[in-house]
Amino acid sequence: MSSSPQTPVDAAAAQVTPGPREGGESPHGQRPVDGAARPEPQQAPQAQTQQPRWPKFPAGPAPDPAGSRGEHRIRSFHARRGRITQAQAAAIERHWDAWGVELDGSPLDLAALFGAPGAADLPVVLEIGFGMGDATARMAAADPITGILAVDVHTPGQGNLLALADREGLTNVRVANGDAIVLLRDMLPPASLAGLRVYFPDPWPKAKHHKRRLIQPEFLALVTPLLRPGAVVHCATDWEPYAEQMLEVLGAAPGLANQHPAEGFAPRPEFRPMTKFERQGLAKGHVVRDLLFTRT
Repeated sequence: MSSSPQTPVDAAAAQVTPGPREGGESPHGQRPVDGAARPEPQQAPQAQTQQPRWPKFPAGPAPDPAGSRGEHRIRSFHARRGRITQAQAAAIERHWDAWGVELDGSPLDLAALFGAPGAADLPVVLEIGFGMGDATARMAAADPITGILAVDVHTPGQGNLLALADREGLTNVRVANGDAIVLLRDMLPPASLAGLRVYFPDPWPKAKHHKRRLIQPEFLALVTPLLRPGAVVHCATDWEPYAEQMLEVLGAAPGLANQHPAEGFAPRPEFRPMTKFERQGLAKGHVVRDLLFTRT
């Protein structure tokens, strides 16, 4: 599942009726007769004040919940609509209002989001980039007393995870749509997360694209203050150069300690399910690396 937190689709621009072309030619290629009355120029319709949604899901995930197209920064993802099954679409229609979260920059109350009695003490782990959600659902089922806030921009994957949560009766999963950076920067209070999971993010293998990789010092500077003491940062990748970069960046991050300082990389933990993508990578001879760091 090489997913990453992936540029939301820009809102459609308001259409403006073209005026006469240069040289007096009308839009239909006819020159107006001198002295003839010219039609009044039509006014452009006012731009929409609300973010438009994908037409298939009027009540579902928005293409750009934070209106982030005005931000001039490098993105590590692209919004992906793709083909969606009837079951995935039905799950979005049924459950998005209750289990979906738009990353629009508004402060997020995790206790209210997970909505159970005593939820203020519910540990919440943030997962960035869950692909189709199979591993996320399995981890949620194995640990029902931990909430998982799963972020992605892949609509079929969002629908699939909602369908899995519904089928398995998982009440500890919430699906977030949008830019994870907006969530980290603007929406969460300090020390609110019990962990961070980033599994098989896009490695951006070309050297000119390395700046797009998610695990960077600037990213960790946003993440670390949001982690409770003892919170675990868990990353995994099958791209060796990216694994080395992750180890270097995480090892230099203030407030994080490697659980396996001698070896650097960690043995694959039992709680992380083997994914289809991971099996494909192993079949190709890739080496999967896990990294486990603790918030000190």
